[in-house]
Amino acid sequence: MKAIFNVALILIAMFTHSLSHAQSDMESNNPHTMIQAAASETFSRMKNEQALIAQNPEHLRTIMRENLLPHVDYKYSAFMVLGNQARNVPKQQLGEFVNVFREYLVTTYANAMGYYDDQTVAFEPAGDYDDKKIVTVRALIQDTGKPDIKVAFKVRKDRKTNQWAAYDMVAEGISLLSSKRSEFESILRQDGIEKVIELMQQKIDDPIVLQKPGSSAPIPAPQG
Repeated sequence: MKAIFNVALILIAMFTHSLSHAQSDMESNNPHTMIQAAASETFSRMKNEQALIAQNPEHLRTIMRENLLPHVDYKYSAFMVLGNQARNVPKQQLGEFVNVFREYLVTTYANAMGYYDDQTVAFEPAGDYDDKKIVTVRALIQDTGKPDIKVAFKVRKDRKTNQWAAYDMVAEGISLLSSKRSEFESILRQDGIEKVIELMQQKIDDPIVLQKPGSSAPIPAPQG
Protein backbone atom coordinates (compact mmCIF):
# COMPACT_ATOMS: atom_id res chain seq x y z
CA MET A 1 0.00 0.00 0.00
CA LYS A 2 2.94 2.33 0.61
CA ALA A 3 3.92 1.95 -3.04
CA ILE A 4 0.36 2.85 -4.09
CA PHE A 5 0.49 6.05 -2.04
CA ASN A 6 3.94 6.93 -3.39
CA VAL A 7 2.68 6.70 -6.98
CA ALA A 8 -0.59 8.43 -6.20
CA LEU A 9 1.13 11.29 -4.41
CA ILE A 10 2.97 11.97 -7.65
CA LEU A 11 -0.40 12.82 -9.15
CA ILE A 12 -1.19 15.28 -6.35
CA ALA A 13 2.11 17.01 -6.98
CA MET A 14 1.41 17.02 -10.71
CA PHE A 15 -1.94 18.71 -10.72
CA THR A 16 -1.21 21.21 -7.97
CA HIS A 17 2.07 22.38 -9.51
CA SER A 18 0.33 23.76 -12.56
CA LEU A 19 -2.62 25.51 -10.97
CA SER A 20 -0.85 28.85 -11.10
CA HIS A 21 -0.71 28.46 -14.89
CA ALA A 22 -4.41 27.64 -15.21
CA GLN A 23 -6.17 30.72 -13.86
CA SER A 24 -8.95 30.47 -16.45
CA ASP A 25 -9.75 26.95 -15.27
CA MET A 26 -9.63 28.09 -11.67
CA GLU A 27 -12.05 30.93 -12.42
CA SER A 28 -14.41 28.51 -14.13
CA ASN A 29 -14.98 26.79 -10.79
CA ASN A 30 -14.45 23.43 -12.45
CA PRO A 31 -11.92 21.43 -10.42
CA HIS A 32 -12.08 18.52 -12.87
CA THR A 33 -10.93 20.64 -15.83
CA MET A 34 -8.32 22.32 -13.66
CA ILE A 35 -6.77 19.04 -12.54
CA GLN A 36 -6.74 17.53 -16.03
CA ALA A 37 -4.96 20.51 -17.57
CA ALA A 38 -2.42 20.66 -14.76
CA ALA A 39 -1.60 16.93 -14.89
CA SER A 40 -0.72 17.12 -18.59
CA GLU A 41 1.52 20.16 -18.13
CA THR A 42 3.35 18.82 -15.09
CA PHE A 43 4.14 15.47 -16.69
CA SER A 44 5.98 17.44 -19.36
CA ARG A 45 7.84 19.44 -16.75
CA MET A 46 8.96 16.33 -14.88
CA LYS A 47 10.34 14.85 -18.09
CA ASN A 48 12.16 18.07 -18.96
CA GLU A 49 13.76 18.44 -15.52
CA GLN A 50 14.94 14.87 -14.96
CA ALA A 51 18.60 15.83 -15.42
CA LEU A 52 18.37 18.61 -12.85
CA ILE A 53 16.54 16.37 -10.40
CA ALA A 54 19.09 13.58 -10.86
CA GLN A 55 21.90 16.03 -10.14
CA ASN A 56 20.20 17.42 -7.05
CA PRO A 57 17.23 15.45 -5.65
CA GLU A 58 16.61 18.25 -3.14
CA HIS A 59 15.31 20.25 -6.09
CA LEU A 60 12.11 18.21 -5.70
CA ARG A 61 11.61 19.76 -2.27
CA THR A 62 12.04 23.24 -3.75
CA ILE A 63 9.44 22.52 -6.45
CA MET A 64 6.99 21.25 -3.85
CA ARG A 65 7.45 24.22 -1.55
CA GLU A 66 7.22 26.88 -4.25
CA ASN A 67 4.64 25.35 -6.58
CA LEU A 68 2.65 22.81 -4.57
CA LEU A 69 1.94 24.45 -1.23
CA PRO A 70 0.12 27.52 -2.61
CA HIS A 71 -2.56 25.12 -3.90
CA VAL A 72 -2.82 22.71 -0.97
CA ASP A 73 -5.01 23.50 2.01
CA TYR A 74 -2.39 22.19 4.44
CA LYS A 75 -3.97 23.90 7.45
CA TYR A 76 -7.27 22.13 6.84
CA SER A 77 -5.38 18.87 6.29
CA ALA A 78 -3.43 19.33 9.51
CA PHE A 79 -6.58 19.80 11.57
CA MET A 80 -8.16 16.78 9.89
CA VAL A 81 -5.16 14.66 10.86
CA LEU A 82 -5.47 15.77 14.49
CA GLY A 83 -9.22 15.21 14.53
CA ASN A 84 -10.78 15.55 17.98
CA GLN A 85 -7.32 15.62 19.52
CA ALA A 86 -6.92 19.20 18.28
CA ARG A 87 -9.10 20.38 21.17
CA ASN A 88 -6.53 19.07 23.65
CA VAL A 89 -3.56 20.85 22.08
CA PRO A 90 -2.50 24.31 23.38
CA LYS A 91 -2.84 27.07 20.79
CA GLN A 92 0.91 27.71 20.56
CA GLN A 93 1.70 24.04 19.98
CA LEU A 94 -1.14 23.80 17.50
CA GLY A 95 0.49 26.52 15.41
CA GLU A 96 3.82 24.70 15.62
CA PHE A 97 2.17 21.46 14.51
CA VAL A 98 0.60 23.13 11.46
CA ASN A 99 3.95 24.65 10.43
CA VAL A 100 5.84 21.37 10.81
CA PHE A 101 3.03 19.46 9.08
CA ARG A 102 3.41 21.84 6.12
CA GLU A 103 7.09 20.90 5.74
CA TYR A 104 6.22 17.26 6.37
CA LEU A 105 3.91 17.38 3.35
CA VAL A 106 6.64 19.02 1.28
CA THR A 107 8.98 16.16 2.19
CA THR A 108 6.34 13.48 1.61
CA TYR A 109 5.51 14.83 -1.86
CA ALA A 110 9.18 15.31 -2.76
CA ASN A 111 9.99 11.71 -1.84
CA ALA A 112 6.96 10.49 -3.80
CA MET A 113 8.21 12.39 -6.84
CA GLY A 114 11.38 10.31 -6.59
CA TYR A 115 9.30 7.38 -7.86
CA TYR A 116 8.33 9.17 -11.07
CA ASP A 117 8.78 6.86 -14.07
CA ASP A 118 6.61 8.20 -16.90
CA GLN A 119 3.25 7.11 -15.46
CA THR A 120 0.08 8.39 -17.15
CA VAL A 121 -3.33 9.30 -15.76
CA ALA A 122 -6.85 8.88 -17.12
CA PHE A 123 -9.64 10.91 -15.52
CA GLU A 124 -13.21 9.77 -15.17
CA PRO A 125 -15.93 12.04 -16.65
CA ALA A 126 -16.60 15.22 -14.71
CA GLY A 127 -19.39 15.26 -12.17
CA ASP A 128 -21.81 18.02 -11.25
CA TYR A 129 -19.84 20.57 -9.22
CA ASP A 130 -22.36 23.42 -9.20
CA ASP A 131 -22.84 25.00 -5.77
CA LYS A 132 -20.57 22.45 -4.10
CA LYS A 133 -17.74 23.27 -1.70
CA ILE A 134 -16.08 19.86 -1.49
CA VAL A 135 -15.81 17.56 -4.51
CA THR A 136 -14.10 14.34 -5.53
CA VAL A 137 -12.21 14.02 -8.80
CA ARG A 138 -11.50 10.40 -9.74
CA ALA A 139 -8.76 9.04 -11.96
CA LEU A 140 -6.74 5.95 -12.86
CA ILE A 141 -2.94 5.86 -12.65
CA GLN A 142 -1.70 3.75 -15.53
CA ASP A 143 1.78 2.20 -15.55
CA THR A 144 2.84 -0.19 -18.33
CA GLY A 145 2.79 -3.80 -17.18
CA LYS A 146 1.14 -2.99 -13.84
CA PRO A 147 -2.50 -2.93 -12.68
CA ASP A 148 -4.27 0.43 -12.80
CA ILE A 149 -4.51 2.27 -9.48
CA LYS A 150 -7.78 3.98 -8.58
CA VAL A 151 -7.26 7.44 -7.12
CA ALA A 152 -9.72 10.02 -5.83
CA PHE A 153 -8.65 13.61 -5.22
CA LYS A 154 -10.49 15.52 -2.50
CA VAL A 155 -10.69 19.20 -3.43
CA ARG A 156 -12.16 21.96 -1.27
CA LYS A 157 -13.37 25.43 -2.25
CA ASP A 158 -12.32 28.16 0.17
CA ARG A 159 -15.35 30.22 1.13
CA LYS A 160 -13.28 33.40 1.40
CA THR A 161 -11.20 33.20 -1.79
CA ASN A 162 -13.50 30.92 -3.85
CA GLN A 163 -10.40 29.03 -4.99
CA TRP A 164 -10.10 25.25 -5.05
CA ALA A 165 -7.34 23.52 -3.07
CA ALA A 166 -6.45 19.88 -2.54
CA TYR A 167 -6.62 18.49 0.98
CA ASP A 168 -6.70 14.69 0.67
CA MET A 169 -6.09 11.79 -1.69
CA VAL A 170 -7.70 8.36 -1.58
CA ALA A 171 -5.76 5.49 -3.22
CA GLU A 172 -7.60 2.20 -3.71
CA GLY A 173 -10.17 3.27 -1.11
CA ILE A 174 -7.67 4.34 1.56
CA SER A 175 -7.46 8.00 2.57
CA LEU A 176 -3.97 9.41 3.06
CA LEU A 177 -5.20 11.74 5.82
CA SER A 178 -7.14 8.98 7.58
CA SER A 179 -4.07 6.75 7.55
CA LYS A 180 -1.95 9.54 9.02
CA ARG A 181 -4.58 10.24 11.67
CA SER A 182 -4.55 6.57 12.68
CA GLU A 183 -0.75 6.60 12.73
CA PHE A 184 -0.56 9.65 15.01
CA GLU A 185 -3.60 8.96 17.20
CA SER A 186 -1.98 6.61 19.74
CA ILE A 187 1.19 8.73 19.85
CA LEU A 188 -0.88 11.82 20.63
CA ARG A 189 -2.66 10.05 23.48
CA GLN A 190 0.45 8.47 24.98
CA ASP A 191 3.23 10.98 24.33
CA GLY A 192 1.50 14.21 23.31
CA ILE A 193 1.83 16.57 20.38
CA GLU A 194 5.54 17.10 21.05
CA LYS A 195 6.36 13.52 20.06
CA VAL A 196 4.35 13.75 16.85
CA ILE A 197 6.16 16.97 15.92
CA GLU A 198 9.49 15.30 16.71
CA LEU A 199 8.73 12.33 14.45
CA MET A 200 7.64 14.57 11.58
CA GLN A 201 10.78 16.69 11.99
CA GLN A 202 12.96 13.58 11.77
CA LYS A 203 11.32 12.78 8.44
CA ILE A 204 11.84 16.36 7.25
CA ASP A 205 15.54 16.24 8.15
CA ASP A 206 16.17 13.13 6.03
CA PRO A 207 17.62 13.85 2.56
CA ILE A 208 15.50 13.36 -0.53
CA VAL A 209 16.51 10.28 -2.53
CA LEU A 210 15.50 9.07 -5.95
CA GLN A 211 14.15 5.55 -6.42
CA LYS A 212 15.09 3.08 -9.12
CA PRO A 213 12.08 2.21 -11.30
CA GLY A 214 10.42 -0.98 -10.08
CA SER A 215 12.31 -1.11 -6.79
CA SER A 216 12.56 0.61 -3.43
CA ALA A 217 16.33 0.98 -3.51
CA PRO A 218 17.46 4.61 -3.38
CA ILE A 219 19.65 6.11 -6.08
CA PRO A 220 22.51 7.95 -4.34
CA ALA A 221 22.79 11.62 -5.15
CA PRO A 222 25.91 12.63 -7.15
CA GLN A 223 28.79 13.74 -4.96
CA GLY A 224 30.63 17.01 -5.27
